[in-house]
Amino acid sequence: MSDVELAAATASHRIFLVVVDSSAEMQVALYYAAKRARRTGGHVALLHVSPPPETHGLRSVEELMREEIRREAELLVLKLAKEVQDWTGTLPVLYMREGNKREELLALIEEEPTISVLVLGAATGPEGPGPLISYLAKSFGRLRIPVTLVPGNLTRAQLDVIT
Repeated sequence: MSDVELAAATASHRIFLVVVDSSAEMQVALYYAAKRARRTGGHVALLHVSPPPETHGLRSVEELMREEIRREAELLVLKLAKEVQDWTGTLPVLYMREGNKREELLALIEEEPTISVLVLGAATGPEGPGPLISYLAKSFGRLRIPVTLVPGNLTRAQLDVIT
């Protein structure tokens, strides 16, 4: 696909990627992404990265732990996918990975040319915006897409106004 074709496809099919976890600020970012997708005719994509299980030397124990981690991740992602569908009228694209969250995020962005915007919720506490945002601030040069940072303390009413 040429750059012109990719630009045309992306413009008509904007995909807002949200890295999902159980944080309050992620919920704010997800709502923002869903509202932007709905208003622009785009879609939402969800990325969940599970940490690899701790190694205990027993392969069977590691596999059981991996399965439990995956089951919990799937439940979370399915719940969030339902919310996105309720807000946008369309099902989101789902990505489930295992590994380092930062590395998997950057890899997905490089692998998927249809992803248009990364939407992250910023924590508002004194410890800073969060480890992923802090890391990406040093890596913006590696990204081929814009990043939207949504303050985690915004209300849905505030988000409705700005989206």
